[in-house]
Amino acid sequence: MSTGTDRRLGWLLGSSALSNLGDGIGKVAVPLLGASLTRDPVLIAGLSATAFLPWLLFALLSGALVDRVDRRRAVLVANASRAVIVGGLSVLVLLDAASIWLLYLAALLIGTVETVADSAAQALVPAVVDRAGLESANGKLQSAEIVGQTFLGGPLGSLAFAAFAALPFLLNSVGFAIAAALLLALRGKYRPKRVAGPPPRLRVQLAEGLRWVRRRPLMVQLVVFAASLALASELAQALLVLYALQDLGLSEAAFGVFALVGGAGGLLGAAVAPRLTRLMSRRNVLTWSVVGCAAGFGGMSAVTDPVAASLLFGLFAASVVSINVIVGSLRHALVPEHLFGRVLGVWRTAVWGAIPIGALLGGVLAAWLSTRAVFALSAGIQLALAGWVWVALARHHDEIDTLDEPVVEPIAGESATAA
Repeated sequence: MSTGTDRRLGWLLGSSALSNLGDGIGKVAVPLLGASLTRDPVLIAGLSATAFLPWLLFALLSGALVDRVDRRRAVLVANASRAVIVGGLSVLVLLDAASIWLLYLAALLIGTVETVADSAAQALVPAVVDRAGLESANGKLQSAEIVGQTFLGGPLGSLAFAAFAALPFLLNSVGFAIAAALLLALRGKYRPKRVAGPPPRLRVQLAEGLRWVRRRPLMVQLVVFAASLALASELAQALLVLYALQDLGLSEAAFGVFALVGGAGGLLGAAVAPRLTRLMSRRNVLTWSVVGCAAGFGGMSAVTDPVAASLLFGLFAASVVSINVIVGSLRHALVPEHLFGRVLGVWRTAVWGAIPIGALLGGVLAAWLSTRAVFALSAGIQLALAGWVWVALARHHDEIDTLDEPVVEPIAGESATAA
């Protein structure tokens, strides 16, 4: 990479790390605050579902927006908005005026803004690195996410909550504000190119993204794979705080340390995934990574020792991050730049839209059965999914193992044609 590319990627990584630090603090503090307000597993799982519900509702619209505006500016404004929302929540908690329903509202608002922030940040990646560096850049971004959310955000959020409940939300707000400020140093314009003339109507752009995905069997299969894995994983992940506090008997402060081990596994997965793809096919790496997810949750359903449970959670995290690095790089390589926001909107509608469904289903099943039974069910689904992905991707072996050829497609949908 050139010095200019390294510098631009550095600013993006720095902003991503700080926004993920805010996310990490919030992702520990929000369920802890929820658990202090209620121990109903359906309501606790519903918090996770609410945070991801905007991806089901607004991901397509956010993707179309990202293909119309300067992507750097979109991330900057979205992070500033999240700082304001979380800051308002911290005031409510400080005044002891928070309720489970206000927490739901805050989660919904933050998740809505996140659809823009995350989509635009993802679309920036191929603009600041060359194609040969995609897998490395995605590994670094995954590492920044893990360090920010888990190594720093998780323990800091739990310790801050133990000190006083409003503190983690104040820190969360500051993290988003600094992340927005860092993007001011990312020079250049990042509005996607299009042909001359007025932009097409929104529904024309949305239809183009859907049509592009539907006409490519590999992309359809990747979407189905990722959505199925997200739903199966969230069955258990939405109940992680109850699993740690009730089944393992951990304290609220120790919950962040438990998540820390998962972060170590995720960091390992981000570092190892690019190397594994140089030793074996991406199909093999994806399949064995799904097996690793199943082994992690399956083991957690059976053990009672917190140390063993945390190590198994680390195995799950390493496996799922390895999948994220590979699938994210394939998406960057296969999707034309001018369509990226809309295709990502289709992707996130299906994949992240499956998360609230899995979370609510996990909560209902836990109330009917137990948290351990839900972890075992999640592992069984993931194991079946590993067999499916091995078979489904067999015919696309050459396509998924070649990332170096540039995507060249006409920008037909970016003309002034309106419908």
